[in-house]
Amino acid sequence: MAVAKKGSLVPRPPKKFEYEIRFATADAQKGWRDLVATIRNPMTETWDFLTRTPLATTPTNYRLKGELGAIQRGGATHERWQHKPTAKGTARIWFYVEDRKVYLEQVHTSHPNVTK
Repeated sequence: MAVAKKGSLVPRPPKKFEYEIRFATADAQKGWRDLVATIRNPMTETWDFLTRTPLATTPTNYRLKGELGAIQRGGATHERWQHKPTAKGTARIWFYVEDRKVYLEQVHTSHPNVTK
């Protein structure tokens, strides 16, 4: 086991019932980083929501419809969901769930044109 350096970040251990959050694309990782830099507290709440109840339909979390409602990954079709980190803001997170993993597919710092 490697020895941690002094001052290293201690990763939060997930609870047994929680979902893992993973990046599905490099663009999603960049978008997530940008949102954390600009709206840190709402993104912390987003993390909590997505690890606990990503498939709950709420005013800020719901399935996308029509052509955007499904995504193909690894030969499987998944429902595509959208999460709004803030009720009145324009940022959007598109994700899908496979097993106990939430895959962040697209993270938009502003409302994506395709859904306007």
